[in-house]
Amino acid sequence: MGFVITNSESSLFTYSQGLDRAYLLLYVDDIILTTSSDGLHKRIITQLKTEFPRSDLEPLSYFLGIAVSRTPTYTLLSQQNYAQEVLGRAGMRNCKLVATPVDTKSKLSADSGPNFQDSTKYHNLVGALQYLTFTRPDIAYAVQHVCLFMHDSRESHYDALERILRYI
Repeated sequence: MGFVITNSESSLFTYSQGLDRAYLLLYVDDIILTTSSDGLHKRIITQLKTEFPRSDLEPLSYFLGIAVSRTPTYTLLSQQNYAQEVLGRAGMRNCKLVATPVDTKSKLSADSGPNFQDSTKYHNLVGALQYLTFTRPDIAYAVQHVCLFMHDSRESHYDALERILRYI
């Protein structure tokens, strides 16, 4: 049984033989393994245990800021802890909440208002929000909109970013 590296990711390995499919994702010292059958899963785990000294091959519960909860009928992915960490970085843990991520009356433009002075902060928060859209598609439009102004962010763009954070 051999895994091959995919063309798109250097840390994602795939296995395919007949109807058997397996995907193994490595990140630092964490591994995610998903397979098309329980039998294939057991064979791969057995092989991994013989080649790598690991004792904690447990079901996935947390990976890269995403918490995984399972029930017999569904799997839930949550970035609630990650969202709280992002709010903390922005100094907005106790901010006033809003009902929508976008102010529909406001129209942002490339030259609306003065430049935002901390472009690194803007970039970091927008990047964090982009990652959060993985489990929060309700903010995807608003986040995409503030991404448009990464090259030249203005105070009004940061205000729109803060609104997304207040919505979270």
